[in-house]
Amino acid sequence: MTKEKITGRLDEIRILEKALHSADPEFIAVYGRRRVGKTFLIREFYADAICFELIGVHEASLKVQLNNFAQSLKSAMGMGILPQAPGTWVEAFSYLEQFLESFNQKQNTGKRVVFIDELPWLNTPKSNFLAALEHFWNSYGSKQSNLILVVCGSAASWMIQKIVNSQGGLHNRLTRQIRLLPFTLSETESFLKSRGVVLTRFQIISLYMAMGGVPFYLRQAEPGLSSAQIIDKVCFSKDGLLRNEFEKLFASLFDQSDQHILIVDVLRQNRTGMSRNLILSAAKIHSGGTASKILEELEESGFIASWIPFGKKSNDTIYRIADEFTLFYFDWIKPLGKRDPGEGYWMSQQNDPRKRAWGGYTFEGICMKHFQKIKNALGIGMVETFHGPWHHIPPKSTEGAGAQIDLLIDRKDATINLCEMKFSESEFTIDAAYAKLLRQKKEVFKNETKTRKNIFVTMITTFGIADNSWSNDIVSNSLTIENLF
Repeated sequence: MTKEKITGRLDEIRILEKALHSADPEFIAVYGRRRVGKTFLIREFYADAICFELIGVHEASLKVQLNNFAQSLKSAMGMGILPQAPGTWVEAFSYLEQFLESFNQKQNTGKRVVFIDELPWLNTPKSNFLAALEHFWNSYGSKQSNLILVVCGSAASWMIQKIVNSQGGLHNRLTRQIRLLPFTLSETESFLKSRGVVLTRFQIISLYMAMGGVPFYLRQAEPGLSSAQIIDKVCFSKDGLLRNEFEKLFASLFDQSDQHILIVDVLRQNRTGMSRNLILSAAKIHSGGTASKILEELEESGFIASWIPFGKKSNDTIYRIADEFTLFYFDWIKPLGKRDPGEGYWMSQQNDPRKRAWGGYTFEGICMKHFQKIKNALGIGMVETFHGPWHHIPPKSTEGAGAQIDLLIDRKDATINLCEMKFSESEFTIDAAYAKLLRQKKEVFKNETKTRKNIFVTMITTFGIADNSWSNDIVSNSLTIENLF
C-alpha cells in the first residue's frame, strides 16, 4: 500500500484498512462527486492488492463496455492476446470468476481487490448489468473470504438508490460504504503543501471559495503564485481547466442535467435559502417524483444542502447552494460567456462590490461546512446541538422588525449561539449601526421564540473583530479563520 501519498481521508482509510484485515468477504461502495478523488483513494490505498480493475465508459454502448471488459481482463491476466469479448454481462462475470479462481491458485495469501469504477456508466439500458453484478456477488463473491469488491460511482444518487439502498438482489449485501466529500480546509492546506504550494490561510480560504476542496481542481495550483493568480489562470484563461468545467460536470453526473442546472441557478439568486415549493415554482418544474429525485441528486452530489430552520418541521426545509465552485461559476465565469477577460482579470476585481457580496455568502457556506470546528472552538465539541438558520418575517399588518440568522447553534447546556459570519481582508469593525442590528436580531429572536436559554452573539470573521465599546458590549465569542482549520 502507498498510504503515505494520500492527504487526509483518515476516516476513509480506517474503513479500507478494516476491510483489508477482515476475515470475511467485503463489498464496499464508494461514491461522491466527479473529481473528488475516489479512484485515487482506492488505487493508492489498495495498490498491488488490486488484481482486476474495470472502468465504465460514459455514454458508451453495451458492446463497447463489454469490449472494454475484455481489455481489462487481458491486462489483469498479463496476456498478449485479447480474450474474446463476452456477449453479455453474465458471461463477463463468469470470465471474472474463472480469472479469480486461477489467481487464487497462484497466490493464496492476503486479500485481493476487484475494483469497478464508474459503475453507473456500465449499467446501460437493457444491458442487465446490475442483475449480473448481483448474481456474481451472491453466487460467488460473498463466499470468497479473501475478496474485496469495491464499486465506485460519481452519480451519487444512483449509487445510493441502486447499491447502498438496493431493494433488489443487493439488498443488505454491502459490508461498508464511503461517501467521499471534498477536502476540508485543513486537508486542503496539507494537500497544497504536499505539492509545494505554500499560501497563508487567508489565501487558502480565498482559493477554496473559488474551487472548493475538490482535489483535481486544487491540483492545478502552482507553487510561487498567489491565490488570485491561481484563480486567474485556472478559471479565466482561455485554456484554464475550470473555464468550461461546469457543463461537463453536470452532464457527466445527471441525466437531463438542464433541470439540475436550472434549480441551481434559481437557488443562487436567492441566497437566504428557498423552500422546495418556492424552488419548483421559480424553476417552473412540476412537483412530484421527478422534482424530488432532482433535489436528492443535487444534495447527494454535494451541490446543494438542506436545513430545517430552528423551531420548524421537516416540511419547512430550506435549500441553498453548498458547492463553492458552482457559485463561483454562476457569479464570475458564466457571465463572461466566450469572451476572453484578459490577463489579470480576477486580480482586477478585488474592489468590485459584487466580489464582497459573493465573498460574504461563500464564506458563510464554508463556515457551515466546518461546523464541528466551530463547536470545538467554542468548547462544546461533545455537546449535543442543533444547528441551522432562523428567520422571522413580521406580518404586513404589523410594524415589528424582522430578523435573519444564518447559523444558530442550539445547545443542550441551555445556551444558544447566534452566529454572524463576516469575510473581510482585515479586522472587522462593529460600528454603532451594526451593533444596533445585532441587538435587534437578538431581541427579535428572544421575543419570537420565547426562549429562556442564555443567548450569545458569536462573530466568525477572517481576522477577528476590532476592540471597541460596541464589540465589547454585544459580542460574546469571536472566532477567526484559524478556528476553521
